[in-house]
This record gives sequence, structure tokens and C-alpha cells, in this order.
Amino acid sequence: MADADMPSPPERFDYRKSLKNVRSYPFLHKYFPIDRFFVRPCASLIVRAVYRTGVTPNHLTLASFFLALAAGAVYLMGRPVCYAAGGALAMLSTVFDNADGMLARAKDMTSRYGAFLDLFLDRIADFAVLAGITFGVYRASLDPRILMLGLMTIGLYFLQVSLYYLANVYAGNSANGEGAEAKNLAVFFILVFSLAGWPAGVLIGVGLMAAAGTVIKLVSFLRQGREPAAAPARSPAGPTSS
Repeated sequence: MADADMPSPPERFDYRKSLKNVRSYPFLHKYFPIDRFFVRPCASLIVRAVYRTGVTPNHLTLASFFLALAAGAVYLMGRPVCYAAGGALAMLSTVFDNADGMLARAKDMTSRYGAFLDLFLDRIADFAVLAGITFGVYRASLDPRILMLGLMTIGLYFLQVSLYYLANVYAGNSANGEGAEAKNLAVFFILVFSLAGWPAGVLIGVGLMAAAGTVIKLVSFLRQGREPAAAPARSPAGPTSS
């Protein structure tokens, strides 16, 4: 397609258009609106700054990814000042992670590849941050209970993420980014506990959130049962992957 034929994005950034209408976590949306009143407004500042430049949503996705890797590496040093710096980097990574989708929606640049690039890199970033905290705190304390707590937290976190996507497949829901509010709240707590100099609190908090999420997803699935609307017919070839 020639450049002249390509649709041009809106001239001005539309904040409302950039937002995603998510209602997967109504309790968080009502009582813990960190996403609505802190993360999204901060992300909008990044979007406004790059809106009229050649920066693409995928560029912001990559920036978020490398900031998360940096956060994990800083946490790994196991010193109080590094915990605070790691928390700040993790929060900044999350702000960029929200900004990529906002830019894509605002400029009509959403794509399946961009959505899955975000999902792939997010999971690696999550592991980097949680592993950095776990081994950083263990390195400083040499307490095997911290190591056990961290490994349990990482396992529970990725268990509930797996159940989330399995539930979406079962329900025939192909939407991405529905867990953004929960993740933004978790990273906000990571920031608070890190600034307070209590990184073990991060592992306890994230572990409890992941455990609760796992139970909620399991109960929700069992309540759906075998309702036809909840279990769309499978093609003869079975499920496919992309």
C-alpha cells in the first residue's frame, strides 16, 4: 500500500479513546483504582510525548521489557537502595507497558502481532522481576525461607496466569490485556514495599494475590460448568496455536 493510501492517525491525542474498557476485575476497579487514577494518567504523559513522533507501540513494549530486566538486575544486588531503585524501575516498566496499548488505540495501530509481542515479553519481564527480588533478598539474608517463599510466589503467579488464559480459551474469549488492572495493582504494591525497604513483603503480597487469583479462577470455571455458551464447539482438528 502506498503511503498516500494509508490512513493517517488523529491529529490530537484522545485520552478516552486510548483507554481499554476492562471489567474483568470489578472489585479492583471500584475499591483499588490504581490503574485508573495513577498508572493510566502517568502512561498518558508518555503517549502525549511520543504521539507525533515515529515512535510505535512496539517501541514502547520493548522499552517496558528492558526496564523490567533492569529492575530484576538491580534487585539482584540485594541492598536496600537497590530495592528502592528496583521498585521504581518496575513501576516505570509497567507505565510503559500500559502506554504501548494506549498509543496503539489512540493512533489506530492495534495489531495481533503487537498484542502477542506484549504478552510474550510481559511474562519474561514478570519472571525477571520476581526472580531478581527472590534471589536478591536471599543473597542479602541467606535465609532459606526467603528462597522457598520466592519460588512459591513465582510458581503461584505463573499458575494463576496459566489458568487465566485457559479460562479465556474455554470461554471463547480472545481479548488481550484484561488482567492489566490486577497487574498494575501488584506492581504498585511492589513499589510501596520496595521503597519501605521490605522486599520480602513483595513476595508475600504477590504470593497472596496469586493464590487468591488461582482459587477465584478455579471456582469461576467450576461454576461455568458445561454450559454451551461457556464451551464453544471445537473444530475437528482440535485447538490451534499461533
